[in-house]
Amino acid sequence: MLEIDSSGRTLISHKNGQKTHYIIDNFTDPWKPCETILIQHGFGRHAEFWYHWIPILARKYQVIRRDLRGHGHSSYPQPNQEYDWSVDTILNEIVDLLDDLKIEKVHFLGESTGGMLGEIFAAKNPQRVQSLTICSSPTYLPPAALQLFAFDKKDWPTACRELGSRGWALALSNIPGTIPIQDPDYLPWYLSQIAISNGEGLAQYAGFLSTLDARPYLAQIKVPMLILAPSQSAATKVEEQEMIAEETGGKLKVIDGPGHEIYVTMAEECQKEFLEFLDGV
Repeated sequence: MLEIDSSGRTLISHKNGQKTHYIIDNFTDPWKPCETILIQHGFGRHAEFWYHWIPILARKYQVIRRDLRGHGHSSYPQPNQEYDWSVDTILNEIVDLLDDLKIEKVHFLGESTGGMLGEIFAAKNPQRVQSLTICSSPTYLPPAALQLFAFDKKDWPTACRELGSRGWALALSNIPGTIPIQDPDYLPWYLSQIAISNGEGLAQYAGFLSTLDARPYLAQIKVPMLILAPSQSAATKVEEQEMIAEETGGKLKVIDGPGHEIYVTMAEECQKEFLEFLDGV
């Protein structure tokens, strides 16, 4: 069920008791039909991080940005709530949103771990996916990555709980290449936005991601696919992106730019490649 909260935010209430925040932008000509792009952010971020993509995308497409479970303004399970942290639960919540908005198919754009969800979603729900684009997306998080994200704590979820969302992001920013933008005003804004999410919500989602593996689903992806591969990411190597392209038959485009978050650092090039890909679908 769709609703609007007291702050004017748009939400969907799921039967499992959770709520998902989403944003819709559409500046297409109102007398013409339009296709829909669904943007799914990566860990720790939320829908607002994609503000700079909206002007160019929303003129030609309806664009939906949704906050992941436990991120941004989406809810997360409380101690008195039962919740099945399975990939089917997470993907069914995406289906819920599309059904309530009466959207049959989307162009799925997933960034980082959001792309992992996109791969599994496209494999399991091909009838809902017009095309799939992943950006800086690993296929799974190996033990070295999980240890890195733990920052000397027991594990990744514990680090999120003990450091809090802002503290965890600050620790991440101290790793060279993770926050490569040189503008001195960017990091304070970045941290303030991460802080919107609760550390407990991120901790629960980190536990989910710790066992998520998209590799078994790659060969099942039959929709048109674009792979925006970062050349200098600490989270995924070009070799892994080449493997994804080989397994899926997707179009591989290596984006030569600093860091993992090329959707920010190389936004214009990523947007150009994405729109050209959609034009050919």
